[in-house]
Amino acid sequence: MVRELLLAGFIMGVGLCIAGAGTHLYQWLVRQEALLRYDGATVLHMFGNLIMSFVCGPYIVLQLGWRPRPGETIELSSALITALVAFGWAFVTGLLFVGIYVGLRY
Repeated sequence: MVRELLLAGFIMGVGLCIAGAGTHLYQWLVRQEALLRYDGATVLHMFGNLIMSFVCGPYIVLQLGWRPRPGETIELSSALITALVAFGWAFVTGLLFVGIYVGLRY
């Protein structure tokens, strides 16, 4: 039971690391804030934004949960819900990349 929980934590960690690195790389290359979006000038831009939103989504959602509204403080319920969504999403992203790594490696 402990091994399975450690494996799930490792997969979430990989997903969150890839999401954070991808978000900062995107913001550095494109020089704009990374947002969850699916629009674009062309179909290629649309699919690029969609892929970026899927890969970088957990980190973006975590950032949105810790961002207070103007003149207010951080709401605990908002932070907990976004953390739950982000770590679940990070598990899916991490599982995708760990699966690709294991598939190519072995």
